[in-house]
Amino acid sequence: MSTERKGIYTVGITGASGGLYGVRLVQELLRQSYKVHLVLTEAAWQVFREELLLDITDRETVLADLFGGYEGELLVHHLHDYTAPIASGSYQNDGMIIIPCSMGTLSGIATGASGNLLERTADVMLKEGRKLILVPRETPLNQIHLENMLRVTKVGAKILPAMPGFYHLPKTMDDLINFLVGKALDSLGVRHDLFTRWGEGR
Repeated sequence: MSTERKGIYTVGITGASGGLYGVRLVQELLRQSYKVHLVLTEAAWQVFREELLLDITDRETVLADLFGGYEGELLVHHLHDYTAPIASGSYQNDGMIIIPCSMGTLSGIATGASGNLLERTADVMLKEGRKLILVPRETPLNQIHLENMLRVTKVGAKILPAMPGFYHLPKTMDDLINFLVGKALDSLGVRHDLFTRWGEGR
């Protein structure tokens, strides 16, 4: 008897401000029993320390505390592990999102540098015509940033800026985070109930 395959997604978290966006998205995917390949940059760990106030001395414990206890499967890859399955186009990967995406990582993707596993996997997604969503969190933006965003968009990536909406009348920071993460999940094609959509309940 065949069973329907649950989706497989790659999530990258970089050193841009807003690491909590990436954490919340991974938690939601795991909660829904998806398989998640996670890649964190060294700067992402620094953001975890500065913004989430986490002791990153024991990184395995941090990952267990953040992502343990969910139904889904989490695979964490080193930033320079090019033997990871996500580095190959033959691997069935349903979508990739980098949340938040630093301008440095964006630049590497826009130029096809493949200087680390994140950039390589993003390049694979583009060449295979699969979903690639980048969530930049930077302000203000200079011309280089804007040109890089346009460049990756022209070859198939989607730019989803970390700009939360307010029409759902957020009352807490969690409401703002869930709105942005929900929009990211929408772009991946993953159903969720993280926020109230426009017109619901009217």
